[in-house]
Amino acid sequence: MSDASQILDLTACLDRKPAALSGGQRQRVALGRAIVRQHKLFLLDEPLSNLDAQTRLQMRNEIARLHTRLAATMIYVTHDQVEAITLGHSVAVMKAGVIQQVADPMTLYRHPANLFVAGFIGSPPMNFFNGTLLTKGDTLFFQEQTAENPTVPKPMTLQLDAASAPPLRPYVGQSVVLGIRPEDIACNLPLPDTPLGHMVEAVVEVVQPL
Repeated sequence: MSDASQILDLTACLDRKPAALSGGQRQRVALGRAIVRQHKLFLLDEPLSNLDAQTRLQMRNEIARLHTRLAATMIYVTHDQVEAITLGHSVAVMKAGVIQQVADPMTLYRHPANLFVAGFIGSPPMNFFNGTLLTKGDTLFFQEQTAENPTVPKPMTLQLDAASAPPLRPYVGQSVVLGIRPEDIACNLPLPDTPLGHMVEAVVEVVQPL
């Protein structure tokens, strides 16, 4: 018990009643009750869901340190993707009880297995555009479908980089979905030497300062 209280920084709270503990301290007590049994496997089912934002951040750090110190397997269930990405070594993304992809956090982010994973991982989420693949000489382009929204100036045409083109050539002429992360979009005046295929004309609808 003394080892668990030291790990969780609860030594000074051992003589207190539950009502005298803060929300974060009560959460650590719940973890301590599991730790004292010295299990090799822990199942944490949304352990931070009822905590305020600052305490959640603190507890995420403590759980990460606890995992390293105990060298035990932890199965962590959460709807908060920030918790999953920051704590997980291997993350399973589920939809309606079906696993969509299992991978390390950065693989989920950079190489999602399907549209659900691509749209779920990331905040703000990935932007999706429906269109087709076209070729002009040896260059591959994505052509957006005609927009029904009259405020959109015109469908965009994007040139795909040389590294992405070879595996996509079998899909030329077919309907595809292009995904772009928000952080990969820059709102700037085009430089004189910027290729046309690297620019799009668009209307900004929402700006979120983060």
